[in-house]
Amino acid sequence: MINKQNLWFLTLFSLILVLSVYYITMPNELLLAHNKTEQKTKKTKEKNEKATIEQTNSLVAMRVSLEEERQEAMDVLQEQLTSEKMTAEEKNNAYEQLKYLNELQGKEETLEKKIKETYKLDSFVKIDNSNITVVAIASKHDNQMANNIMRLVQEEYKDKMYITVKFEKS
Repeated sequence: MINKQNLWFLTLFSLILVLSVYYITMPNELLLAHNKTEQKTKKTKEKNEKATIEQTNSLVAMRVSLEEERQEAMDVLQEQLTSEKMTAEEKNNAYEQLKYLNELQGKEETLEKKIKETYKLDSFVKIDNSNITVVAIASKHDNQMANNIMRLVQEEYKDKMYITVKFEKS
């Protein structure tokens, strides 16, 4: 005889199984349409932010270059996610890489804001594994300021990061 606990377990398990099968067999058009609307929303948001922030041409050029590079990588990963030829494990890996790229982007923006708030400097931050490059706009190149920026960035991480600070004249 089946008790209430076993009945609930079977009910929830069958519900999870049905949803899993639905997700796997879901038409790719739904995923593609959803991804395209997300990208359009994201691009519109980024354009609005760029329009409100005035910065030097070199920082903007670096940001655009990094953004294009990341967008190409994200497009490839999204194609992998929607491909019928990819296995579930490969799709999961592509999803994890997309998630990682989004986290990197967020971390870079956070560090830029922190540098702006703390030292009143416009900056560009690029994270590449354990290497972090910071380009700051300053009227003079100051070793003490570079050390302070390095400490500020390192505070965000538990592990030792290799931080490079470059100054450009305003």
